[in-house]
Amino acid sequence: MPNIQTVTIIPNLPAKLEPLMTIAKNLWWSWTPDAIYLFQDMDRDIWEKTGHNPVAMLGTIEQPRLEELERDEVFLARMEKVHRELERYLNASTWYQKANIEENQGRIAYFSAEFGLHESLPLYSGGLGILAGDHMKSASDLGLPLLGVGLLYKHGYFKQYLNPDGWQMETYPSNDVYNMSLALLKGDDGKPVTIEVPFYDRNIAARIWSISVGRIKIYMLDTDVPSNSTHDRQITSHLYGGSIETRLQQEIILGMGGIRMLRKLGRQPTVCHMNEGHSAFMAVERLLSLVQEQNMNFDEALEAVRATSIFTTHTPVPAGIDRFPEDLMRRYFSGIADRLGIGIDRFLDLGRVQAGNHAEEFCMAVLAIKMASQTNGVSKLHGEVSRKMWGDIWPQIPRHEVPITHVTNGIHTLGWLSGEMSRLYERYLGSRWRDEPTNHAIWKRIEHVPAFELWRSRERLRERLIAFARERLRRQLTLKGAAKYKLKQAEEILDPEALTIGFARRFATYKRATLIFSDLDRLTKLLTSEERPVQLIFSGKAHPKDKFGKELIHKIVQMANMPELRMHLVFIENYDIEVARYLTQGVDVWLNTPRRPMEASGTSGMKVPANGGINLSILDGWWCEGYNGENGWAIGAGEDYDDPEYQDEVESRLLYELLENTVVPLFYDRSKHDIPLGWVEIMKNSIQTVCPYFNTNRMVEEYSTRFYLPNIAKWDVLSKNDWDEVRKLSTWKKRVIQDWHKVDIKRVELPVNDSPKVGDRVPIKAWIDLDGMSPDEVRVDAYIGYLDDSGEIPEGHPLPLLPTGEEKDGLFLFQGTLLCLSSGMIGFSVRCYPFRKELGHKFELGLLTWWEN
Repeated sequence: MPNIQTVTIIPNLPAKLEPLMTIAKNLWWSWTPDAIYLFQDMDRDIWEKTGHNPVAMLGTIEQPRLEELERDEVFLARMEKVHRELERYLNASTWYQKANIEENQGRIAYFSAEFGLHESLPLYSGGLGILAGDHMKSASDLGLPLLGVGLLYKHGYFKQYLNPDGWQMETYPSNDVYNMSLALLKGDDGKPVTIEVPFYDRNIAARIWSISVGRIKIYMLDTDVPSNSTHDRQITSHLYGGSIETRLQQEIILGMGGIRMLRKLGRQPTVCHMNEGHSAFMAVERLLSLVQEQNMNFDEALEAVRATSIFTTHTPVPAGIDRFPEDLMRRYFSGIADRLGIGIDRFLDLGRVQAGNHAEEFCMAVLAIKMASQTNGVSKLHGEVSRKMWGDIWPQIPRHEVPITHVTNGIHTLGWLSGEMSRLYERYLGSRWRDEPTNHAIWKRIEHVPAFELWRSRERLRERLIAFARERLRRQLTLKGAAKYKLKQAEEILDPEALTIGFARRFATYKRATLIFSDLDRLTKLLTSEERPVQLIFSGKAHPKDKFGKELIHKIVQMANMPELRMHLVFIENYDIEVARYLTQGVDVWLNTPRRPMEASGTSGMKVPANGGINLSILDGWWCEGYNGENGWAIGAGEDYDDPEYQDEVESRLLYELLENTVVPLFYDRSKHDIPLGWVEIMKNSIQTVCPYFNTNRMVEEYSTRFYLPNIAKWDVLSKNDWDEVRKLSTWKKRVIQDWHKVDIKRVELPVNDSPKVGDRVPIKAWIDLDGMSPDEVRVDAYIGYLDDSGEIPEGHPLPLLPTGEEKDGLFLFQGTLLCLSSGMIGFSVRCYPFRKELGHKFELGLLTWWEN
């Protein structure tokens, strides 16, 4: 093979147009309408051809057109305005600057296997990546000292197309990374900056790329480096692709390589946030660094890492978690375990629920939980599900007190908002809604928008969606070589005035995309009504190996080809951010039918209300918190079922009844001016209740105040005086763990002669043998609650018992008062657990002693 050298050719912009490249290289443009319109107006055909990629467009547009734009004073004025707005945004005062205490100067690293920022950067597969991308945008808006860490995939996730029979097929086109909003980091010598990540038998080199997202950077690693073997160059080729060993290699590069990369760039983090368990090996690299460079033992290093790590789980089912077989883990991590000074068996226990269980594979979520001081689900219900899923990690702790909390997801509102609605909000809400998307008082002003004006905006967005769907369907048919009459039909499908329902998401079986087809005759009657027609638009991808998900798509496509449904049902291929944007902006109703409680959060429905759409959903994920009875519709009342077939039967019937008796009639109940006033009222309720809360600005503020800032403060405390506090904490834990079995609640006194009455105060005393521990080193609770049928307290509440300072015969007295608030039989016990203010949560040690008669 001949020797091949590469040359990177960059766009040749006239001097006056150079700000265009500055704008194009910062993803801020993707949520700024004036910037998008600026690029569109340069050449709409090229804009579409390049997939809305401004960098590729600037390198493709012909020189005469650039020279024409250089002489266009109006265009230059628009460009300068956008450029000034970018500079203003980058330098403006932020929420973090206003809210942050000056001494809390740290750096947060956010690790994610995928980032969904824009359709022109296909480095995502679905909701996890979209959430990560929106997290970055809001972190930029709020001015957090945060940076992202990910992998740059040569092929990204697959592109979907359907064969003539309606079966999903996949292609994996290469990403032209040199024509994207990316920058390859180079050293002073002009060569790419690289790091090396050690595998058990070789080192893997990786280049570093950066993406500018407003004020922050995302750094991505890429193993497609000439010094690597052909096989190793493919490690970062496909998102979620390859063998189980390739997945392990990717996650080592992401986690361990990510920390090495930040260290190389001089941007070592204070706090690390794991977005799902894929990046949990970052904790291993942090441990190695502290053991080797700070002369710590493993237990000391673990205290520092755990205290400043956060884990967000997005998975409500065990099957969705990455697990690796023991033999593979031994091969890759035996040497690392030795360097940590703990041996491979103890290392493997870090990824097991039950220590020493060799039948249990190494679980990345378990590793992440054990490496984090805070673990959270992504909705209130998902927090409950996660506590049940992972409760066995803390076998002594009552399930409802398992230390897994929740931070409900949100969306970056500006990134998903249509220009139509943005202009409407500017007129009636003022300009502050952009900078204060969490301000409930601002969104309350939607009540003052005239019904006819809000409805006209809704109609224009629906018309825009129908035009998009027709064009995409025509394109799909053309690529399949369809006959001309079918292309003509594609131009006439769907009705711009009909009630339009959208369903678009990953085609996993638990999402039940075909629930609405349970009674085809009933659905056909609903869709084809001459007086009150309804239409459905579907989109979504199944995982390439998910046969059942592909069968769901095939079934929908077959339905869409039925003559009686052809004009009312469409499946749009290759679901991506662009398709999602058109759908969430254009539908009247967003349908969501997961099998409760398997939807962790589900952010697609959050994108709809700001654009005037309404949710119709099972009470699962975020909708349990979002639904209030007046801002959309709930299918069922949040029931859980043991029989999935019966569940499908009941909930499909409820869905049809809602559509037939409530949703469709309300949509077509028009005033004399042809305005559905009742429908518009629900639109307004949806906007003012969903928008101010279910956005990522609120979400990131919550992560900051609950996790990021406290953990930065912890790092500052622990790292002082050569990590003296870490060493003290580690020594204390060892002593407590060794001697805790000697702690004994000897006697409990509840002086009740007759039954107490409502309003009475009953003193509770507990005498405890602490075996040399100080009363300040423990916390004691009376655990109180109603009894279940087996005589247990399933969900009790702790009542603190405080040390009185009294000691008798080596026993310490703890006392509290029970206030009797309601009548009935209650049970109570007393418990004791170790306490130290540096602990991430009260059950960090997993030690709990109960009173036993």
